Amino acid sequence: MAATRLIVLHKNKGKSVAACLKSRTDYAQNPDKTEQGQLVSSYKCSPLTVDEEFMLSKRQYELVTGRRQKSDVIAYQIRQSFKSGEITAEEANKVGYELAMRFTKGKYAFLVATHTDREHIHNHIIYNSTALDCNRKFRDFLLSGLAVQRLSDLICLEHSLSVIEIKPYRERQKRIVYPPKESNRDRLCGIIDTILAEKPGDYEMFLQKLEQQGYEVKRGKHTVVKGKGQKRFIRFRTLGTGYSEDEIKAVLEEKAKHQPYQKKQAKEQLFQLLVDIQGKMAEGKSVGYKRWATKFNLKEMSKTLLFLQEQKIGSAEELRERAAAATERYHAMGDFIKAAETRLAEIAVLKTHIINYAKTRPAYDAYRKSGYSKKSLEAHREEITLHKAAKAAFDEAGLQKLPKVKELDAEFAELLTKKKAAYTDYRKARDEMQELVRAQKNVERFFAEEKDTTEKTQIR
Repeated sequence: MAATRLIVLHKNKGKSVAACLKSRTDYAQNPDKTEQGQLVSSYKCSPLTVDEEFMLSKRQYELVTGRRQKSDVIAYQIRQSFKSGEITAEEANKVGYELAMRFTKGKYAFLVATHTDREHIHNHIIYNSTALDCNRKFRDFLLSGLAVQRLSDLICLEHSLSVIEIKPYRERQKRIVYPPKESNRDRLCGIIDTILAEKPGDYEMFLQKLEQQGYEVKRGKHTVVKGKGQKRFIRFRTLGTGYSEDEIKAVLEEKAKHQPYQKKQAKEQLFQLLVDIQGKMAEGKSVGYKRWATKFNLKEMSKTLLFLQEQKIGSAEELRERAAAATERYHAMGDFIKAAETRLAEIAVLKTHIINYAKTRPAYDAYRKSGYSKKSLEAHREEITLHKAAKAAFDEAGLQKLPKVKELDAEFAELLTKKKAAYTDYRKARDEMQELVRAQKNVERFFAEEKDTTEKTQIR
């Protein structure tokens, strides 16, 4: 199966044209890749002096035409690969030579080097950008790469070699799974894993190794780090279990064992919503789109039926009941979390008012004993304002007796723990609800389309 590509060779900055040509031709003729030069052939030039001959033609071009080369294009390269085990190296070199001759029409000197260092045999064809008569340059015309590919396929077919079949766009397999991107936190966790595996002597040495990896480290009550190109600092404790400062120190002191970070794979969606074909056609979609959507709906409906079998759902009524129950459970979990967040905020505000009330009470008592004088008010305006605000908050809440701060702290801690634990059930309920509702919509849409199709058939 031949794959062909045309590459423009440019002059590298800081190097001469001669040095660049020698570098490219030397790589192509590498003895370790071409069986000690046995798999190298050429046209109108010698493999030993190909770079010098290319340079000589360029100088001759300037003398003949009086024009200097403005672009940095020094040569062109064709890479031609073959299916493993389908062709010998000698035959591949002959095919490459024929491709170069037919594409350049014998008007440009070229070199063909066949490499056998990979599992698949492939050719490096380098031809001069200056013609043999030194009167013109090769013009990289529009779609020249496609022309080389088509010519290579034709020659391969003539030699009974396979070629890559180009499928129409609508028949190509679309990419639906993409490689996960590594976040700054994932990268930091990986580097911490590597450093801890090296067993640095203490926490300071650990931070120094992080700095050697290019991280900016700020030492203080909480250590924060920032990598190159990052806008914000990251605290260790936000990286997850096993990466807080105390846990890292425990590992360094050999009091605990470090478990390297393992990124959780995103749960793949079991099935997708069916396409509303009738609605899309009404919007002006083509017949080709309808064919694609019909196939897509059949595949997704098959996945939906498998899901219903796994969930042991045997009827549309049962599916509706399960979806409604899952939705109700999801909303109940959401309401609990919202109520917990509201109460947590109330506790935080109430605690602040209680502390302010206690701290400012002496100043307010002095203000009251002074007969609410302006002088006393000006002397303690801030304390008196805080005291009044706290008293107003207590009256609004209808508190006859103020709760103790310790009791509020205990309630806050307990509620926060319950809220964090509820998030796991909340996500589980959300996923279950989404799957059941999506399955319900697919079933309803599928049977609605079936009914519509049947009615149209009966009318005809």
